[in-house]
Amino acid sequence: MQRVILFGSAFRAIVAGSAGRHAHYFLCTRHESVSRTQIRKHSQDQPTNYTGHFSFYSLPHRTLINVSGEDMNSFLQGIITNDTALLAEDALRAMYSHMLNVQGRTLYDIIIYSLKGNPNGLNGVLLECDSIVQESIMRLLKVYKIRRKVNISLCPSLSLWALLPRNKDAVLGKSKPEVTAAEKVLVLEKDPRTELMGWRMITSCQDNLHEIVSACQQGNTEEYHRHRYEIGLPEGVRDFPPGEALPLESNLVYMQGISFSKGCYIGQELTARTHHTGVIRKRLMPVTMSAPAENLDHGAALETEGGKPAGKYRAGIDRLGLGLIRLAHAKESLKLKSSDNTMVTLQATVPDWWPKNSEDK
Repeated sequence: MQRVILFGSAFRAIVAGSAGRHAHYFLCTRHESVSRTQIRKHSQDQPTNYTGHFSFYSLPHRTLINVSGEDMNSFLQGIITNDTALLAEDALRAMYSHMLNVQGRTLYDIIIYSLKGNPNGLNGVLLECDSIVQESIMRLLKVYKIRRKVNISLCPSLSLWALLPRNKDAVLGKSKPEVTAAEKVLVLEKDPRTELMGWRMITSCQDNLHEIVSACQQGNTEEYHRHRYEIGLPEGVRDFPPGEALPLESNLVYMQGISFSKGCYIGQELTARTHHTGVIRKRLMPVTMSAPAENLDHGAALETEGGKPAGKYRAGIDRLGLGLIRLAHAKESLKLKSSDNTMVTLQATVPDWWPKNSEDK
């Protein structure tokens, strides 16, 4: 493995106290086959000729950053958990990944979109991240840049959309949104985390999506988050507190976000060690609650009915949320105290998109 060179006190000042972890697809300087976690297809028995209708959601809580230049691939390869070499493959145009701190804890969750062959003037990749940390991630990227030939810039003129099929049982994973104005679409790719999250689309912020995608209706962003929490899909700093979340406990493998065969990257050591020991005692899981999430404190301790520690509440909306659950107690009824000191019960569930083969876990 290559040694990761830390870049002096400026680097340490930015990454200290931050967190991050694992990676699934990387091959730093050599090309070798990469095995991906096999995710069970939710609708593998459904017909393939069904043209689905979609709901689209604006994602103002997510920001796009353009990274380009002749050193772009090697630059990203050393700071994210996934393998940028895979983006050179024509079949892969979108990739999920995390950026970790030196302690192997998640700093930022990102989705990278390849702009290879794009005729709209932009080149390199677009990096999607939480809007709350856009300034922090820009500073961090510039620290890592050093003298590399890399260009980094925010893209305020672009809009990011999620497209979810309204008839999930019939079209999930089988139907692509029907585009009527392809020249206005910069990116249209399946969400790389799970097919249950539909498609990601990037357009100019001046364009009207109703004029680009047919048979589409607009939903509000709250519905998008409710869908995420219902299926147990974490996103952003509320679900991945920077410097706290561990990538393997956060299901990074299940979301196709890490490579164990690529070369070194920031935060790799702890992540690789945990992976090879095969011991993960806690996982981020969807939970249903007896009280609204707005009354619950992020990071509140969870207990079993018998009073044993069972994990921590992470975040949620309405009565749906995510909790970091000790697997030994995942099937039990759990409880925590709300902000008004009342007892709230929770029940964790196993998401449908998790692999069923225990070896994949």
